[in-house]
Amino acid sequence: MLYSSLEWLALLIVTGSIVVQAWVGIGFGLLAAPLLYLIDPAFVPGPVLMLGWMLSLIVVVKQRHALNWRRVFPAIIARLPGSWCGGLLLVSIAAWQLSLFFGSALLVAVWLSLRRYSLPLNKMNLTVAGFLSGVLGTSTSVGGPPIALLYQHEERLTARNEIAAFFLVGTPISLLMLWLNGGAALVNIGLIVKMLPGVVIGFWLSRHLERVISAQSARPAILCISAISAIVVLVQGVMGGIAS
Repeated sequence: MLYSSLEWLALLIVTGSIVVQAWVGIGFGLLAAPLLYLIDPAFVPGPVLMLGWMLSLIVVVKQRHALNWRRVFPAIIARLPGSWCGGLLLVSIAAWQLSLFFGSALLVAVWLSLRRYSLPLNKMNLTVAGFLSGVLGTSTSVGGPPIALLYQHEERLTARNEIAAFFLVGTPISLLMLWLNGGAALVNIGLIVKMLPGVVIGFWLSRHLERVISAQSARPAILCISAISAIVVLVQGVMGGIAS
């Protein structure tokens, strides 16, 4: 399989972003999507979603015996109506207005977390977080932080594994919504195949990173990535408002 110089760069970006998500639980889409879009707009959203889903599949298969499916199940179920509502919002409200609203809400959630306000990891909160992740993921393409913030006080591997299980089922829902909205052509199979080695290598590197950085909590990384996500979404909203 031949790679152009830009595709080698894209493969490096995918590998590095996969390392982050495989260690923290979120971050691949946020880190990879903007850079890959600059290389080739065809990377977004289909290939980015599929590559992230493949990582979730690897994590779930590897950690299947340690996964608590029963706990994460309410969030998975709530993702479906959340994604549907996100699609409705996109039709009825300008995308930049949604970005401003959700970006602000996400930034407030991060601030409250820094102030030591936290929510218990129970069925009700998992349902709400799963629903919000569906809404936010479909309307702004940043769906990880709502569920990750709820897991911020959990042990890092537990959080990573259960967030991966959430995305394993949640990502196909997003792809379905993409297809229903006429975006089937946006899933570029050729790019996905070429970037697949980055997923495997990135996961392998993350296993070695765990031996070097054996932190039990991913809370600082989750808060940092969530704050950056909020800022990115806010900037999208501001730029969209100016353009309109």
